[in-house]
Amino acid sequence: MKRIIHIILLLSMCFMTAQGQEIETFATTLLDKYPSARLLDIYKSSFQDYMGAEHLVSDKESVRAYLEQELATADELWPGYFEPCGVEGRYVRVSLLAVLEGKISAEKLLDAFVRSANDPARPSVEQWGKRWHEMISIIDRMNLGLPHYDEDKQFIEQVLAMGKYAISHSPEYREAYSPHYRIVKRDIFEQELLPLFGH
Repeated sequence: MKRIIHIILLLSMCFMTAQGQEIETFATTLLDKYPSARLLDIYKSSFQDYMGAEHLVSDKESVRAYLEQELATADELWPGYFEPCGVEGRYVRVSLLAVLEGKISAEKLLDAFVRSANDPARPSVEQWGKRWHEMISIIDRMNLGLPHYDEDKQFIEQVLAMGKYAISHSPEYREAYSPHYRIVKRDIFEQELLPLFGH
């Protein structure tokens, strides 16, 4: 019995170590790619990975109109066509650049986004809060030296305490990278959009 407990403890420790390394790799990679990012931006990519889009979509026409307006007015666009969100990449950010450069149609992106946003398997905010607290305990230990770190951390806690989870990108991130994208569930992206990029 003691041997079984010992094995379980070892396996648990190995899992936690591997998970910690994944979180460290994700945070480091994000900051290498986006050096102007703050903790708010690490958090945003993480909740998008876990929760998907910020809202359910009940009015597709208003979402279509907003997408068309954004396509017409975006001066500069976030670099690249797509990138996975967070640690596990359950969702993918698809840049509007892909539409403007003719890789995919606005209607294709809209449809993929709406179906992803309305996924019935969305976790609860409480589940996400627990996951974030696991993540931030690891990020704290990394001593990343990010500006406004404590302020951002406190703000995120306030959002979660209100039973919410969604936040905006930091002003620094928006200024530096002009993030115009839509969140698409990975399986929908891989099956329906990725082949249009020639992959």
